[in-house]
Amino acid sequence: MLAAPGNLTFKRARVFLLGALALALGPQPARGDDLLHQFDQSVESLVQKVSPAVVQILVSGYGTVDQHGRSDTALIGHQRTLGSGVIVDPEGYIITNAHVVEGAVRVRVVLFSSENSNSLHATMRSRTTTMNARIVGVHTDTDLALLKIEASGLPSLPFGRYQDVHQGQLVFAFGSPEGLANSVTRGVVSSVARQADPDRPMVYIQTDAPINPGNSGGPLVNIDGQVVGINSFILTEGGGNEGLGFAIPCSVVRRIYEQLRKQGHVHREVIGAAVQTITPTLAAGLALPQDYGVIVSDVTPGGPAETAGLKVQDVILTLDGQPVMNVPQFDYAFEYRMDPAPLHLAVLRSGEKVTLDVPVIEQQDDMDRLADSLDPVKDLVPQLGFLGVQIDSKIAALVPGLRMASGVIVAARTAFGATVDSGLQTGDVIHSLNGVTMITLDALVSAIRQLKSGDPVVLQIERDGELQYLAFEME
Repeated sequence: MLAAPGNLTFKRARVFLLGALALALGPQPARGDDLLHQFDQSVESLVQKVSPAVVQILVSGYGTVDQHGRSDTALIGHQRTLGSGVIVDPEGYIITNAHVVEGAVRVRVVLFSSENSNSLHATMRSRTTTMNARIVGVHTDTDLALLKIEASGLPSLPFGRYQDVHQGQLVFAFGSPEGLANSVTRGVVSSVARQADPDRPMVYIQTDAPINPGNSGGPLVNIDGQVVGINSFILTEGGGNEGLGFAIPCSVVRRIYEQLRKQGHVHREVIGAAVQTITPTLAAGLALPQDYGVIVSDVTPGGPAETAGLKVQDVILTLDGQPVMNVPQFDYAFEYRMDPAPLHLAVLRSGEKVTLDVPVIEQQDDMDRLADSLDPVKDLVPQLGFLGVQIDSKIAALVPGLRMASGVIVAARTAFGATVDSGLQTGDVIHSLNGVTMITLDALVSAIRQLKSGDPVVLQIERDGELQYLAFEME
């Protein structure tokens, strides 16, 4: 059957137009190749966006000397270590690991220019800037530290949301593995919440993105360039990457960052209750309806939990809507939540489900309150690495039982500036330096400034009601 002339003309015109369009566009890649190119370009764009906010950290300090594969705790020597960090605020705030700056005397940060990107020519003409950094605060329990450099308008990365992290999600690890600065590796989230130590509530994001020594403190980012974790450690038999890397979740990082930036240390939050894991024996002895989970073992009289109605022997079912199966899970969900609102608990009591809203309060001791009132610049004794305050009648009331109601009290230790390991601890009271009585903080700072490298230093201190000497040499 022949087509009508009008239809034939239309078809010929359509074929001609399609042919002309194909010639104009040229050869087109297959759809699969096109997707690969798009993915490749997306990764390149991500790297260009993230890399300028990643820094290399150079640390000079003191530590135990490794001899013949063994660490000799009696031998202390100069050490130089390196790690990584990420700028989380354009005003120069940098997050890294606490173990990266452990024992630090001097901390420097290497910044990379925005031209230090993925192309050969850009890399060859790139430049770096090295700046001194001070340690704002350290939280060893989570292995996090906050640094500050005197700069502004810096490239920075935002925090992601931990609840948006999923197993199998594509992630990228940035840092300086083995000192190879400005490196990036790719992998997936192997586990959203891996508990490395069954006795600690801390959980980690596990990833197979290659992580090696030197990556510590660098960011683990998602495809949007958000920090979903801070690379902390690896499990390895040979010392290098074996696909078992662990990063501190962004919810923990953000909480610790905000407290370190605000007050230089971290306050522990409490509800005034203690919990235990339910065992089959405990369940049988108390005739509990289940032989697993978490039970309330103590409620502090007059505390937030008691006021909210929580009782001993309540079995906790959920916390903020999430099932609670063990104590580490409860501790983590409680200690590292970002929401300041009261805890929403569902408990089982005498066979009935009861819901409670329990307020969370910050636990502060006298030293915390004292440290919060100090000026981190004016009250700093940099060579000895602590914030100090001279004792008056008001301060003496916070430290009952003093042998001598005068001197300078160590209100808070800092991880930056200490040129020697003095042995001082928070709460120590310095009464004299080399036999000269120290009444004021200014006098102590002035006396230390006059000391030269190699000069002996003997501090008479009071600790836990006893007098003792701390002796060391200035560096």
